[in-house]
Amino acid sequence: MKKVFAAMLAACMIAVPQIGLADAAVGDVIVTLGENLTPEQKQTVLQDLNAPEDAQTVTVSNKEEHKYLGQYIPKSQIGTKALSSSSITIEKAGSGLEVKTKNINVITDEMYLNALMTAGVKDANVQVTAPIEVSGTAALTGLIKAYEVSSDEVIPEDVKQVANEELVTTSELGQKHGQENASALMAKVKEEVAKNGVPANDEELRTMIENAAKELGITLTEEEINSLISLFNKMKDANIDWNQVSQQLDQAKEKITKFLDSEEGKNFIDQVIQFFAALWNAIVSIFTGGQQNA
Repeated sequence: MKKVFAAMLAACMIAVPQIGLADAAVGDVIVTLGENLTPEQKQTVLQDLNAPEDAQTVTVSNKEEHKYLGQYIPKSQIGTKALSSSSITIEKAGSGLEVKTKNINVITDEMYLNALMTAGVKDANVQVTAPIEVSGTAALTGLIKAYEVSSDEVIPEDVKQVANEELVTTSELGQKHGQENASALMAKVKEEVAKNGVPANDEELRTMIENAAKELGITLTEEEINSLISLFNKMKDANIDWNQVSQQLDQAKEKITKFLDSEEGKNFIDQVIQFFAALWNAIVSIFTGGQQNA
C-alpha cells in the first residue's frame, strides 16, 4: 500500500512544472510527426491526436532520435524509422502538465512527465502516439522540439541530453522494480534535492538515493545506484533550477490534497475500494464453488 500511494504522489509531484511556454497562447497546438510515417499512418496519427487543421507541425527525424538517445540505448532499439508522434496543447498558467499515450509499451505517462519537467515544459496537455506499438523512448525528442517551437526558446543541449538520459534510466529501473516504483523513486530524489540542496559529493548523493529507495521499499544494485549518481551529477552540471522544482512539488501536494478532498476524489477512492471488494468476492466464489463441486 505504501508503494502504491508513493507512486500516486510521484505522478502528481511531477505534474506542475514552472518554466513557461513564454510566447505560446492558450489553446495553441503543436504537433510533431515522425519523418517516416506513411501518408496513411500520418492520417491515423493526426486522428489519434485530434489535431486541428491549423495546428503547427514539426517533423522529427530518425537522425535526431539517434542524436539524443544513441548514448543511452542500443542503436537497434532506436531503429531506423521515426514513427512516434505527439502533440502539445498550451493550457492556462498553473493548470499543470498532463500526458496521455497510445501504442507506447515501455515509457509510462509518469516517465514522460518527469523528463519533461527536467527539460522545462509546463502547463500543457501532451499526447504521444504511434501507428504501431513502439517503446516510446524517441518521443521525448519530438516533445522537446515542439516546446522550443512554441516558446521560441532554445533548450541547452546538455539539458536535452540529461532529460533523455533520465527517461531511459527510469525506464530501465522500471523493467526490474516496476514502472510506478521507478517513477516514484526519481520524483522522491528530486524532492530531496529540491528541499535540501544538491549534495556536495557523490557519497552524500549516494546516501540520498539509498534512503529514498529504502522508503519506497526498493533494493537497488550497485550498478543502479552508480547510474543514478551519474544522472543527478549531470543534472547538477546542467544547472537545473531546483528552486522551481521545489515550487512544483509544493503546488503538486496542494493539488493532490484538493483532489482527495473533492467529491471527485472521494468518488474515485470509493470506486477503487468497490473494485477490490468485487475482485475479492469473485476469488472467494471461485474457491467455494470448487469445494462444493469436489
